[in-house]
Amino acid sequence: MKKAKTVLDIRRQYEEGVRITMLTAYDYPMARLLDKAGIDIILIGDSLGTVVAGYDTTLPVTLEEMIYHTRMVVRGTEKALVVADLPFLSYQVDLPSARLNAGRLVKEGGAHAVKLEGGVAMRDTIRALVDIDIPVMGHVGLTPQSVHRMGGYRVQGRKEEEARRLLEDARAVEEAGAFSIVLEGIPAALAERITAELHIPTIGIGAGVHCSGQVLVTQDMIGLCDKFSPKFVKKYVDLSEVLGEVFGTYVREVQEGAFPAEEHSF
Repeated sequence: MKKAKTVLDIRRQYEEGVRITMLTAYDYPMARLLDKAGIDIILIGDSLGTVVAGYDTTLPVTLEEMIYHTRMVVRGTEKALVVADLPFLSYQVDLPSARLNAGRLVKEGGAHAVKLEGGVAMRDTIRALVDIDIPVMGHVGLTPQSVHRMGGYRVQGRKEEEARRLLEDARAVEEAGAFSIVLEGIPAALAERITAELHIPTIGIGAGVHCSGQVLVTQDMIGLCDKFSPKFVKKYVDLSEVLGEVFGTYVREVQEGAFPAEEHSF
């Protein structure tokens, strides 16, 4: 019987002042690696659109794709809380479809919670999901599903008026019942202010060190995505270079007849 973390465990960790770790996974092997490493939360992000499927944005990702990838991650996870993104247009149309689609991520995908983007405008949607016992993680600041309105992936909240709106968004997410909130692409000082004011964990990505926890897209931090190179990403290893050498060695050994050797043959 799996004993995964729950939103109550995340809450307890936050209250004890232990910083929360979150990374993305989109398949079984990566989920197993992250889970064994002790990651608190594994996110099946709609970022799979850019780092796995090769799209330029997250917008083409479908609910069916999110369910499919969530199933794989859940099978590879024993201890971490599993959160799945609600993709674009799966929750913005109306409350009944938001309930149904979030429910499918939980029922068919096996997610423990869902994440959605937006603040004040999504208050009723968050509340509607929480009211039917689906835990919700919010997401404000640089929201990738709003890429066209924002004119690209730009830092949000530099101006005082923008900062005020983001603070209102964060308050709305908390008031609606979300158990945590992602702060993406905002000045560190603003993230610190939001974190100090809220009573739920803030998970930062490009939001400085003062958040309650941090998240990165795993492919970014291990060098497996060359589409974007945000300032906030720390590349812990460049696996693209390592794997390139490995694959090149394989090609050479096959061509030279060095593989398979006797020990690889029956």
